[in-house]
Amino acid sequence: MDEHQTRPHEGAGEDRLMNLLHSTASRAPATPALLRSPAADGPPSANAAQPAQPWADFGWGRLLFAPALASPADIARTLLQEAPDRRDIALYVESPQLVLAEAPNELFLDPSLLLRHALDALEPLPPPPPGVALRPLATRGDVAAANRLYRQRGMLPLDPATAWAQRQHDALAYFVAEDEASGEVVGTVLGLDHALAFGDPQGGSSLWALAVDPQSRTAGIGQALVHHVMDHFARRGRRFLDLSVMHDNHQAIALYEKLGFEPVTGFLVKRKNAHNQRIFDGGSEVAGLNVYARVIVDEARRRGIGVEVLDAEAGIFKLRHFGNEILCRESLTDLTGGVAMSWCQDKALTLRRLSAVGLRVPHQQRAGDAQADAAFLREHGAVVVKPLQGEQGRGISVDVRDEATLAQAVERAAAEGGPVLLEEFCAGEDLRIVVIGYRVVAAAVRRPAQVAGDGRSSVRELIERHSARRAAATSGESRIPLDAETERCLATQGFTWDSVPAEGQVVRARLTANLHTGGTIHDVTAQLHPRLREAAESAARALRIPVTGLDFLVPAVDQPDYVVIEANERPGLANHEPQPVVQRFVDLLFPQTV
Repeated sequence: MDEHQTRPHEGAGEDRLMNLLHSTASRAPATPALLRSPAADGPPSANAAQPAQPWADFGWGRLLFAPALASPADIARTLLQEAPDRRDIALYVESPQLVLAEAPNELFLDPSLLLRHALDALEPLPPPPPGVALRPLATRGDVAAANRLYRQRGMLPLDPATAWAQRQHDALAYFVAEDEASGEVVGTVLGLDHALAFGDPQGGSSLWALAVDPQSRTAGIGQALVHHVMDHFARRGRRFLDLSVMHDNHQAIALYEKLGFEPVTGFLVKRKNAHNQRIFDGGSEVAGLNVYARVIVDEARRRGIGVEVLDAEAGIFKLRHFGNEILCRESLTDLTGGVAMSWCQDKALTLRRLSAVGLRVPHQQRAGDAQADAAFLREHGAVVVKPLQGEQGRGISVDVRDEATLAQAVERAAAEGGPVLLEEFCAGEDLRIVVIGYRVVAAAVRRPAQVAGDGRSSVRELIERHSARRAAATSGESRIPLDAETERCLATQGFTWDSVPAEGQVVRARLTANLHTGGTIHDVTAQLHPRLREAAESAARALRIPVTGLDFLVPAVDQPDYVVIEANERPGLANHEPQPVVQRFVDLLFPQTV
């Protein structure tokens, strides 16, 4: 078909879209209406309560029940009512091509699979993992905790007011998984009763927005939440539970198939928006970017800032907005000068500069002479061995206390290339403070990787499973290395690779807390002592670096004592939810887009 033949069709599509938008503007409510609570519960019947409208508002967007909408035009029109910063989904669309034809530039066919588990017979509910309790969402704190998990997983958070108003609605089921020891919410899921919400004659239900804390050392939380939702709806007499999963999420598909879910025919349609862009455009422009570059690119595109990827593997891209152009490598930009780079990359120069402006730093010396190394160890009792120029925790040994281990640690650090540093070991919590525009925007405690025994699995098996979960949750960024340093750490606790820890027994896998070696990160911005905030901002000014991640060791985050051990010129901004670090970063680069 030549160009001239396509123009009338395109024009017709634009006219149809304008008509739909005009109709939407006159009919759409200011905010999506909540479900009206039905009069009764129970299996679908002729007396089932009729819904107020053919959608349910979860708090991050609406689920549109397509069979309850009169026509493809109605489905398209309702999707075009999507509120800002929401993600609506039309489920069970029978003729998606007709819906897309109504607004071809605004809607797209979601490439997700629909999976179904029959609920005909009530099966015994498997127990949750040890130390984990499953319960309904009950407090406003639960909503905030669920949103923390959603942000960690790159999912849209719940609108707190909507979720709180909907929590007791019979058609909606908000569940959380709670760590009984810490009281922290480590998982969450939403369920929807189609019979109560829409009068569905098939008696169906569905599961949405499953999220598990990627830092939890307990396995099986996601499976337990799925089983809990299945049991909840089976007890109501619902006939099946459906869920959607991206077609290329092979790990999730394999898990659901293991749980007994089977594929069914069905289509989902969504509106094109910034949150869905990576799905409907195929991600070709930003394919290959790691998570640290991707979060910045996503925020830039959401603001209408142009993105040009120059080297996806290296995370290098260009941002452009009305003639203002900035080159980035993840969070490193043109705004960071050459001298600042030198100060940060050379750990000895970093501490020398920070000491010169009165900040507290540990003692250091270069490794190399065996006698001098041993003397430094005797002077301090315990040392850290690290490459002079390194990142992501590679080649670092912590709390080295004898000369034989010291020699091995120096050799391991030297294998990373370049000189090796010995540093006084300072006990305390590993605190990362992110400074953007010379102001603290986030603080987080980083904790070394740990696994919990189940009484059956070896330490190696526990580590491999934990690493698989962490890698899946962080796009491959976090994994516990099966190396000599992990083996040394295990030996200090009396374990080998083949040891079988008792159920619930916690095993430290590393002493370093770097995310890339399996460490976990926990937001403490609200608890940060003013002296620590002041020290971080002073360090950034001394190094003349507008975006940096400063590593502190502190006895407690709400106390003033500290030592600064490193400055990172390219901090990972994807690790600090719920703090708006990515937004503040783009604010710095393009203040006119705030």
